[in-house]
Amino acid sequence: MRADTFQDTDILLQRARRNTLGDLLVRTRERMPHKMALTYNDQRLNYAELDDRVNQTAHAMITDDIKKGDMVAVMSKNSLDFVVVKFALARIGAIMIPINYMLTREEVRYILEHANVSNLIASKEYAPLLEHAATNLVINHCYLMDTIDVSDVELAAWTTLAEAREDHSTEFVDISIDDDDVAQVLYTSGTETSPKGVMLSHKSIISEYVSSVIDGKMESRDILVHALPFYHSAQLHVFLGPSIYLGSSGIILGSADPDSILKTIEREGATQLFAPPTVWIALLRHSDFDKYDLSSLEKCYYGAAIMPKEVLKELAERLPNARFWNFYGQTEVAPLATALQPEDQLRKLGSAGVPSLHTQTKIVDDENNEVPCGEVGEIVHRTPHAMKGYLNDPEKTAEVFRGGWLHSGDLGVKDKEGYITIVDRKKDMINTGGVNVSSREIEETIYQMDGVSEAAVISIPDAYWIEAVKAVVVPKEGIELTEEAIITFCKERMSKFKAPKQVDLINELPKNPSGKVMKRTLRDRDKSET
Repeated sequence: MRADTFQDTDILLQRARRNTLGDLLVRTRERMPHKMALTYNDQRLNYAELDDRVNQTAHAMITDDIKKGDMVAVMSKNSLDFVVVKFALARIGAIMIPINYMLTREEVRYILEHANVSNLIASKEYAPLLEHAATNLVINHCYLMDTIDVSDVELAAWTTLAEAREDHSTEFVDISIDDDDVAQVLYTSGTETSPKGVMLSHKSIISEYVSSVIDGKMESRDILVHALPFYHSAQLHVFLGPSIYLGSSGIILGSADPDSILKTIEREGATQLFAPPTVWIALLRHSDFDKYDLSSLEKCYYGAAIMPKEVLKELAERLPNARFWNFYGQTEVAPLATALQPEDQLRKLGSAGVPSLHTQTKIVDDENNEVPCGEVGEIVHRTPHAMKGYLNDPEKTAEVFRGGWLHSGDLGVKDKEGYITIVDRKKDMINTGGVNVSSREIEETIYQMDGVSEAAVISIPDAYWIEAVKAVVVPKEGIELTEEAIITFCKERMSKFKAPKQVDLINELPKNPSGKVMKRTLRDRDKSET
């Protein structure tokens, strides 16, 4: 038998056994072609229609010389085209780079140049920023999402996706792709340092989908509200991806506006919602929260940041039909690592749960030795969810994978039943007078105070203590709080050295679109005022 025959057989075997992001949608289409897939504004597509649109878009991209391995930046708020682009790029083997639309031009420029991006896809409002940030790069093609209007002179170099895919074939695009090829590069939020490019393969992402489905008790009958930004790994890979995998129905919102979320749940009979603690708090504080019919909500998820215990108790009281899950992880594990089940919410209040289906997790000291139960250490993982490394950064890749485990940078403690509680980010620990203090512990105490809507604790330089504790607090609407009252409240409930030395009262905490409080912004703000 000729050598080239064996080679041809290898290619055929690879295609027959392949399991990539591009394959998931076509399988769902074949199982349930007429099931409603996605709703966005006045557009409603079933799975057959969604798959056809993905294939047309993929064929258009191939015609425009976008190839396997090309880096493609995508910048847009949530839209139907965002989902189409995700699966179209996966089908042709191009690498998707979703970009945070709240970044500055220089921050976007850093990402584009670091990844050596060769194609741009954006909604109309962000296309100029993306184009200007890419001036030092050779750009092959630019697509406008979610529009048919190209009348703007400034966007003359751009083609609408709607126009590009028109008249293209709906046949499945069958390109040779390996399961472990990089599918996406997601840049870390940069809340503390410059963003790093997390390389996620098809295999990593799909493995994480399976864990999300099993640990989140997800089903094809679910009706999801996609309110958090798709550029972030949580909404993109814990909820959007698994829902397409299962054949659930999703309603896409352009932003996490509380009023829109509440109206959508009532109108669509939504059964599932994910939001970080900041958004859940905003929903609870909405003046009409109790006027909406939210009885259809069955499965509620929180993550991306630590949920204050007092807020979780209030949610359970005001949404009695809903069950809650805590999903913990990070972009580097695509992003799910552990899950706390509904039945454990009260029994293990404040815990991040146990390792997800495909994850092994332990707590280690600075020498990578596992610490005993009850002792604080760094949380590390072994999982097929894990990234392939940081793009163009072998040193940071080696550092985060030291000892053969992925180091999270989070401090935690494991109890005798194996449940993990997050103590803090390593960078958020405050060393005051030589003693480590957890910012989370202080935040949890402040949340127990009547009249507190949100709180964040940071360190500030101190001539005597080296670092001192500072709290930044948002009062509930119509409530007056004082710095003295908050400090006294804390001193009565915890060791005095842990209590804040200073308190700022503000109207809103700075957050990124994924709902994380930007503590770096608070620290920078504090420095600029001193």
